[in-house]
Amino acid sequence: KGEVVVVLGPAGSGKSTLMNILGCLDRPSRGRYLLDGVDVSGLERDELADIRNGKLGFVFQSFNLLARTSARENVELPLLYGEHRLTSAELTARANEVLAAVGLAGRQGHHPSQLSGGQQQRVAIARALINKPEVLLADEPTGNLDSRTSVEIMGIFQRLKEERGITIVLITHEQQVAEYGSRIIAFQDGLVLSDRANDRQRLAMGHMGRL
Repeated sequence: KGEVVVVLGPAGSGKSTLMNILGCLDRPSRGRYLLDGVDVSGLERDELADIRNGKLGFVFQSFNLLARTSARENVELPLLYGEHRLTSAELTARANEVLAAVGLAGRQGHHPSQLSGGQQQRVAIARALINKPEVLLADEPTGNLDSRTSVEIMGIFQRLKEERGITIVLITHEQQVAEYGSRIIAFQDGLVLSDRANDRQRLAMGHMGRL
């Protein structure tokens, strides 16, 4: 709980397969996957959907925002498909709160085309937070961003860990991004090469603070 785990490896090493299993999108072909003490490997489709919508949040490299809807409406979407029965005012308040948490207060009405790549990724992070997940799964979240914006996004993940106690599992092929994790798991050809605590994380965070 409250750990930033980075899964590091080149393309084709098995990182995305792992992410799909962790996110209850795919089932393991063998073995078991325990999520919060529950073996989810044999759950029914609807049960897996409930877990994805309530316990997990997803952030992707390509943002996956709806172009014709505002930042706030994009963030509200997961609540519309769950069992929540929120009023329009409650939806707006919840969306505004998570947008503010990622530094987008005042940009709620902007459409994706009116936002920079970094701002669009912030909207995607806010959307992942709207259901108050316990685990945030981020698949190459800095892959479409320049280095300075990548540092800003990693700073947001760090604050989420510290302020909300969210567990973050982040996939990347970039060594510099990996150094922000408190734990780094290296993959190659479907195998775990190493799994270590990251003693250099403080140095990475210090570098982030100077930018």
